[in-house]
Amino acid sequence: MDLETFKQTAIEAARKSADILRSRFGQISRIRKKAAAEIVTEADTESEKAIVSTIQDRFPSHAILGEEYGLISGTSEYKWIVDPLDGTVNFAHQIPIFSISIALAVRDTVVLGIILDPVNDELYAAVSGQGAERNGKPIRVSSTRTIADSLLVTGFPYDVQDIFESVMVRYASCLKATQGMRRLGSAALDLCYVACGRFEGFWEQRLKPWDSAAGALMVAEAGGRVTTFADLPYTVEQPEILATNGLIHNVMLRLLEL
Repeated sequence: MDLETFKQTAIEAARKSADILRSRFGQISRIRKKAAAEIVTEADTESEKAIVSTIQDRFPSHAILGEEYGLISGTSEYKWIVDPLDGTVNFAHQIPIFSISIALAVRDTVVLGIILDPVNDELYAAVSGQGAERNGKPIRVSSTRTIADSLLVTGFPYDVQDIFESVMVRYASCLKATQGMRRLGSAALDLCYVACGRFEGFWEQRLKPWDSAAGALMVAEAGGRVTTFADLPYTVEQPEILATNGLIHNVMLRLLEL
């Protein structure tokens, strides 16, 4: 398995997507609602089209799961998992916090993750067993050992009203225990920031595979720990994720108990 070739293809696709997003930022003419609070713009669809085209040109037998176009079936064991614009609400409101996330799974195990922040030109990459990097330099999770000294980040699903009580109980527990809380609006970037030590931990409920596939690998390869709230091994099919520097993980598990 030539992961370097796959990595370079993912980076090329992310760069093409970034050009589209930068050109569209502040220039959105159409915003469509997919659900009550979930929106999609032409930037989302144009970005995903560019990513899919790049992958299919190189690997026509690979399956691709994208947020906007759904599953494109393939005939091989490889499946790409794509979020062409993670942080659409921020993007639509001209808030410059959003990203592109591309992961590659082999027999449902994620082996490659690429996340690009087009605004700050930060390219995060993780390859299974080879570590994680930002702009070509290795990154590691933070060495903070106490929850009181930790800065955490979380997000809320579009259907937060359906699980409002559990979300707020967990949020309050963590807010009381930590140095501070942030809510950026891009789960992929949240996970990258845990991986590079800017945050000590991230948790969220009801993420989709394209939200977390690349980022979860990023944290793991940077020396962190990624599980469910019940401390089970995390996979992209899980409805909840806890990612930390590992040192505060057990405390976070207790804080997230209901």
